[in-house]
Amino acid sequence: MLAFKQARVFVRYMRLLTLFCSLALGLAVAQGPLELARQAVVDWQAGKYTTDPAQAIGKPPEEAIRLLEQSLAFAPPPRDLAVNLEAPEETPISGGVVVRFPATAAGRGGDVQVVIRGSEITRIGFVPEGGLLPGWLKSPFAWAVFVGLSLAWLVALRRPSRLAEWWREGWALVQQYRGLYLGVNLGLYGLFALGSAVAYTNPRLVQLMQEVVGGALQQIGLGGALSGGVLGLAVVIFYWNFTNGLVLTTAVPGLLLGLPALLFNALRYFVLGFALSPVALPLANYLLHLPTVVIELQAYILATFGGLVLLLKTLRAEGYRAGLRALALTVYLGAFFLLLGAWYEAFSILVLMRP
Repeated sequence: MLAFKQARVFVRYMRLLTLFCSLALGLAVAQGPLELARQAVVDWQAGKYTTDPAQAIGKPPEEAIRLLEQSLAFAPPPRDLAVNLEAPEETPISGGVVVRFPATAAGRGGDVQVVIRGSEITRIGFVPEGGLLPGWLKSPFAWAVFVGLSLAWLVALRRPSRLAEWWREGWALVQQYRGLYLGVNLGLYGLFALGSAVAYTNPRLVQLMQEVVGGALQQIGLGGALSGGVLGLAVVIFYWNFTNGLVLTTAVPGLLLGLPALLFNALRYFVLGFALSPVALPLANYLLHLPTVVIELQAYILATFGGLVLLLKTLRAEGYRAGLRALALTVYLGAFFLLLGAWYEAFSILVLMRP
């Protein structure tokens, strides 16, 4: 009888223990992503996830791609990174969760983002607040100026004005050197098409390239511009494409007698063709984005053409100054194409391609 009572007590004890363990396990699962993310950040800062992309050199294609993916997904933490692990913010995503920790690096605020899918850490990185874009781009004043610029430019081109005069002079230059202009178009658009075709040989590498582009856009801060609607996004797209695409990486190299701009954009168009190939994009999205590609890349073609005209005018003794004016006119034409492209790209992203 005593043994029977002891057995009943033991059974009750085991039931309570099982219930306690179940509750504890449930609590652990509920807190799991946050604790997993905290430990991952600590390990990341200690160098556990760091992969040198140079290790991919000489490796078989599959292993090389895996190493590159690892190096991109876990880029080394910036110097002087300070992370507040006690204030996480958890956001569900498809197939997982993103945990953000407030952080600072070199005096600039932002957050460390940890992507968890299942129980696996798939990406960690520091994202600065606002990216590389100036804060004033998000102000209503900047938006109003951009709308005013767009409308005023369209009106000015239809009336006698200095803007209309520069417009006619720029296209007269294109007509004068139409053979060169057509050659630049065929060459650069052709490299874009070649990159798209080569992408079919390795779709996985295309996906990796798209991750690189996506990570770069996130670092720049274009992702945060989505909250500004079509107008806010158009302002940011135009600013970035004009300053970094048209001026800094096309017009400025074009000042060196055109050839550096041509070489840089030849590489740019091939890489963009590879990264934007329809092999790794939904066909509908690719077709909707294609007008953006044609319009915005035409802007860089015009400025590249202007740099080559500068070279020809200098060699033909017309003088560097005359060539400089030609380059300025093509930059002006290109800026208008970027204006149109920014409006269409923002509209297509937020309206046409909306899931």
